[in-house]
Amino acid sequence: MAKATKKQALGRGLSALLKDPENDISSVSDKNADQVVGNIVELSIETIEVNPFQPRTNFNEESLRELASSIKELGVIQPITVRKLGFEKYQLVSGERRYRASKLIGLETIPAYVRIANDQESLEMALVENIQRADLDPIEIALSYQRLIDEISLTQEQMSQRVGKKRSTIANYLRLLKLDPIIQTGMRDGFLSMGHGRALVNIEKTKDQLDIYKTIVSKSLSVRDTEALVKKYKEDKTTEASSTEEKDETPKFVRKGIRDFSEYFGQNVDVKVGKNGKGKITIPFNSEADFTRIKKLLKGGK
Repeated sequence: MAKATKKQALGRGLSALLKDPENDISSVSDKNADQVVGNIVELSIETIEVNPFQPRTNFNEESLRELASSIKELGVIQPITVRKLGFEKYQLVSGERRYRASKLIGLETIPAYVRIANDQESLEMALVENIQRADLDPIEIALSYQRLIDEISLTQEQMSQRVGKKRSTIANYLRLLKLDPIIQTGMRDGFLSMGHGRALVNIEKTKDQLDIYKTIVSKSLSVRDTEALVKKYKEDKTTEASSTEEKDETPKFVRKGIRDFSEYFGQNVDVKVGKNGKGKITIPFNSEADFTRIKKLLKGGK
């Protein structure tokens, strides 16, 4: 009990220190900074703003109410983490659910660890902290990884060290961002798991991705069923491509030449070849100027 009383007294002392404008702390080298940074302080909720770098955008209302009920009964067991922005001004680094739930029940203060960090450090702390959460959906995690790449310039190898995940795991999350936005939303809403997404990302065409996505949702397909469906789709496409190639009796040397002709003339040149080996080359034009341009090309640019 004595320990608890001492801790509470310490918290009140630090709170008073932070409210002293003459001894405001803005860097780790300031006087009394060692007493504040890394310690638990009771802060007024009104002095704390949410973190714009927070990767989480969806907060389940029912879950928040349950947490608020728990906090009302037991208090905030795990302090939030904030960074100091200025005199009596703080920004959340982690613990937004606890912060929101505390506001929900009208708490005036909340226990917090105070950090001193710049924007980049705050962003990295917020993203790494949130990636560790078990309740983030796969797209939220993928977006957090992407932000670490785009805004902190971390490589996948560096991220692997920061978050304690294998590089291949990070790469698998990032690949999910290649999915159509509709499918990404489906994953965020819980209609698909990461396993479903990993299977679907192997489909290149957006239309085909969406068709398979609709089938998964309408038939409540498992990940294994989805993998089998994607495998069959790819096999069918391969067979279709082979069949098309077999039907195309155009000699190989002509097929290769068409590409060269089209690039040279800047038009889709058509070549017809008869069974006797003789053929015809057709070069379309769009206007008199285009016709003149093609004529000059045929004359060697003269």
